[in-house]
Amino acid sequence: QVQLVESGGGLVQPGGSLRLSCAASGRTFSRYAVGWFRQAPGKEREFVGAISWSGGSTDYGDSVKGRFTISRDNAKNTVYLQMNSLKPEDTAVYYCAAREWGGTYYYPTRYDYWGQGTQVTVSS
Repeated sequence: QVQLVESGGGLVQPGGSLRLSCAASGRTFSRYAVGWFRQAPGKEREFVGAISWSGGSTDYGDSVKGRFTISRDNAKNTVYLQMNSLKPEDTAVYYCAAREWGGTYYYPTRYDYWGQGTQVTVSS
């Protein structure tokens, strides 16, 4: 079992940056792959990116490639989503999700644990 808590969301101007954190409980977090997803009002949940349990593999959705970066610090039981060059269309609730021994899965159904989400609003 692992519990996930996202933080770091907020209001930012277009072109700005934010870093989201996904903090996990449990001493075995290093065994979990973590995915980031987002959901805007009236839209389906969208894959943002993911990092494998080893940290050796990352993958990103086409809409964020080159702007967002995922990293992990297993000593702190935390995965980060660095978001640069933010656009209004990045506005959404951002969720992290985890799966033990997983890879960089694209589909939300591949993940077993979810956080409660954090709101990101990009607006001038």
